[in-house]
Amino acid sequence: MNKSKKSYALAALALAPIIALSGCGTTPADSDQSITIYSGRSEALISELLATFTEETGIEVNVRYGDSAELAAQILEEGSNVQADVFFSQDAGALGALAKEGLTKSLPKDITDLVDASYKSKDSQWVGVSGRARVLVIDPAKVTEVPKSYKDLMDPSWKGRIGIAPTNASFQAFITAIRITEGEKAAEDFLIAMKENAVLFEKNNLIMQAVEDGVVDAGLVNHYYWFELESEKGVGTMTSKVVWFEDQDAGNLINVAGVAVLSDNSSANVFAKWLLGETAQNYFVQNTWEYSLTGVPEAAGLKPFSEIRSPKIDLSDLDSLAETLELIRKAGLL
Repeated sequence: MNKSKKSYALAALALAPIIALSGCGTTPADSDQSITIYSGRSEALISELLATFTEETGIEVNVRYGDSAELAAQILEEGSNVQADVFFSQDAGALGALAKEGLTKSLPKDITDLVDASYKSKDSQWVGVSGRARVLVIDPAKVTEVPKSYKDLMDPSWKGRIGIAPTNASFQAFITAIRITEGEKAAEDFLIAMKENAVLFEKNNLIMQAVEDGVVDAGLVNHYYWFELESEKGVGTMTSKVVWFEDQDAGNLINVAGVAVLSDNSSANVFAKWLLGETAQNYFVQNTWEYSLTGVPEAAGLKPFSEIRSPKIDLSDLDSLAETLELIRKAGLL
């Protein structure tokens, strides 16, 4: 078992949620009129989207839902006997792990050309379909000087004021980005400081609510959680706000949800291309407040995608999850 496979297998054991099974059809996966999808995106988030896909194309879908890391480990174990036609991942790291094992199929140019090079694999093994940015949400009444970098949160003045979710995959991808761009020590130093300063939460939405309610002064989350809460409370009613770090700071990481094709089923490529079409891209913008990767204008109030200055990183390299989890455990955050 090589490093990529071992990393995701070990990470999946650590995360260990139960994989759920669902489906919109019963046709076998080897039929080109149906596809089997292993989805790291939740049923609540994409079931409506998948139903629309079937309605528009006539292609039935069978779905196995679960955590992206665990599903990637499942595919790695299945190897050449993989039962899925498509892997729809919540993050790029899981896609990179499969591509490095040679388990993905090359995507045609009419799919990969739809997306900027930063948000797809260099060798056409996977493609991003929507973007999410790491941000800092703050209570402006309590945070009068906005941090310029995630490193500023290491200062003792932030003790008890910053919320993080160490078990969350997006936080773990952020730590992985620090490891890749700045080295293991930088990531470890940040985690040790968070052990001292941070208030721990299980999920991003709980951090978001805590900042809004004044429980903590700030929190590290994905951008769309702020907009999700605003949609519930009403426009103009939020007390918190979203802020960004300086250009190319690891705290500005843009990760993607994306897909890899795992079989020769022709409908798998149809699905991948459909996710980059107008219907799906508008769905991501309007329903999940994510960024379109094909140029659909962002939701009102979102910082323009073109203006986000994220760290320079090959998103496929976010696959080293086990190493990141070890650092988080070592710091006492798991």
